[in-house]
Amino acid sequence: MFNFIPAEVLKLLLVFFLSFLIGLEREEWKSISGKYAFGGIRTYPLIGLIGYSMASLSNYQMLPLTAGFLVIGSLMLLSYWHKIQTSKTAGLTTEMVGLTTYIVGALVFHDQLWIASTLVITSLLLLELKSVLESLAHQFSPEDILTFTKFLFLTAVILPILPNKNFGIFEINPFKTWLIVVAVSGISYASFILQKVFKNRGGLILIAILGGAYSSTVTTVALAKQSTSNAYSYPYSGGILIASGIMYFRLALLINLFNPQLGKELTLWFGLLAVTAITIGSFWSSRKDKNITESIQQKTEISPNPLELKAAFFFAFLFIIMIVLTHYTALYLGRSGLYLLAGIMGVTDIDPFILGITQSAGQLTSFSVASGAILIAASSNNLIKGIYALIFSDRRTGGQSLTLLCLLALLGLIPLWFV
Repeated sequence: MFNFIPAEVLKLLLVFFLSFLIGLEREEWKSISGKYAFGGIRTYPLIGLIGYSMASLSNYQMLPLTAGFLVIGSLMLLSYWHKIQTSKTAGLTTEMVGLTTYIVGALVFHDQLWIASTLVITSLLLLELKSVLESLAHQFSPEDILTFTKFLFLTAVILPILPNKNFGIFEINPFKTWLIVVAVSGISYASFILQKVFKNRGGLILIAILGGAYSSTVTTVALAKQSTSNAYSYPYSGGILIASGIMYFRLALLINLFNPQLGKELTLWFGLLAVTAITIGSFWSSRKDKNITESIQQKTEISPNPLELKAAFFFAFLFIIMIVLTHYTALYLGRSGLYLLAGIMGVTDIDPFILGITQSAGQLTSFSVASGAILIAASSNNLIKGIYALIFSDRRTGGQSLTLLCLLALLGLIPLWFV
């Protein structure tokens, strides 16, 4: 087409097409809502063509192009003034889209075709997803937004300026330390957001999956407590097993992020453990009436926000402690001491310990010893979660959960025979 049709013609066609899409969406919105809105299927293509023409006449000077933008902006201002005079609720979305259409025409003239197309597509998505985005905003509290803003400040502003070099005899790297905190919190926060989005929707399996990505221990305790108010045990014990299966996917992702060589040692086995736990847990959970599964889902609470800054700093502190503890254990007690420490760490949050191992594997400890320690820590954590389930749930659910998690823990230790 470029060989037979002049480039200027193709650009004009692109401007018309992109601005026509915006006009079509606005025309549809006016017909459905019955409310006043500036322009429609003819006006927006004209605005786009005016933007292209002004960019062409400007001869790469900004003043004429800016003057055209001010003229279009004045029309948008008059439209908004009319809107606030005739309606109690007046938004600026249509006026902003009009200004965007003008800019799209200018961008196409300057061969910024990708940016122009992206602006139009993004605008259409924002316009069409209005109700979805507004309902989503109501699911988050101001505290959640404030916490996320602080997290972005520490991630996007503070993280880049931290020194990316090792300090002291333990070779602690401030940048990598905080990067690990960001990675762990980011995965947990993604699960937190999905739980918000799917709140009061989906079944117990979905809750177990999202909760396992957040924290399998927290999910185990939450489901165990919920089981005391229900006569059925299979969905809860199956959900607890699923959450522990998701834990292996989560650990595999984190290990591969910070030590790919160590990840090669564990990813396949962790994947098999995860698939086995999720498959058996899903089958176990299905031994219950669907209607009761839905009522269980309505009662399950969302996990607490994982981006609280105190929790992030505490995780960083624990990570540094684990690096120091692992260093001395491996140095003076060897493999048996490290395995003993791994078993003890299963009682607590195993993320700091396992991520501490990723920093020493291949240097202070061999990959085989590091892999064994991680396997022991994960199995120990599964055993502890089984005990938690036995304590916090009814007797039947607790017994089933303990049995299933003990079996998963034993399966997790099989590779130790080959280390």
